[in-house]
Amino acid sequence: MNYLTHQLLNPKEINLLKKNLFLKDLPWEDGKKTAGNHAAKVKDNLQLDRSSNISKKYTELIEKKILNDVLIKSFTVPKRIHGTMFTKSLQGMKYGRHIDNAFMSTGRADLSFTIFLNEKDKYAGGELLIEGLNSENKFKLDSGGIVIYPSTYLHSVQEVISGERIVVIGWIESYVKSIEEREYLFDLDAGARTLLARHGRSDELDLIFKSYSNLLRTLGD
Repeated sequence: MNYLTHQLLNPKEINLLKKNLFLKDLPWEDGKKTAGNHAAKVKDNLQLDRSSNISKKYTELIEKKILNDVLIKSFTVPKRIHGTMFTKSLQGMKYGRHIDNAFMSTGRADLSFTIFLNEKDKYAGGELLIEGLNSENKFKLDSGGIVIYPSTYLHSVQEVISGERIVVIGWIESYVKSIEEREYLFDLDAGARTLLARHGRSDELDLIFKSYSNLLRTLGD
């Protein structure tokens, strides 16, 4: 399982973000400002000034939600969330095929995430396209939905045909670098939690949790 989709934000949080981020006269700036040399050539969007009070305030909300989500924590084994920003794509804007930088000033990029803020039927186009080894996956989620995927994958944002696309993006540095090793841990944790919910505690389940913890201790950095 190389990517995760999940409803991160509840209706109250979605309405709060919309009320404040869909206002006019916010400090949106050219997205090329934070792009690497290669990505800047194919990047055409706007991003909210990360030094602004409104960006700082709601970045904190987003990062707390991610770190407190049990499923996301199990999938990503997060060490830190970094580089979080709000971006907007107007009609005709897109972000061409690119790869995220491995290391940023804020941390290592093991996983990338996109949180969709406006309803998907309010704009045409704007799908997130993620390229796997032998596949392509397109994502356009409901408001408040998050998709998390390895930063090692080529990806792009399709051209917005009409309306505007507003999302939150960012990166996660994991305690476990390897995609495969994170998947092993995720499956083991999910299986153990399911057994606990169905049958309660047992000596055998204690051994599984012990193995999970010791495997994480071995694989983590």
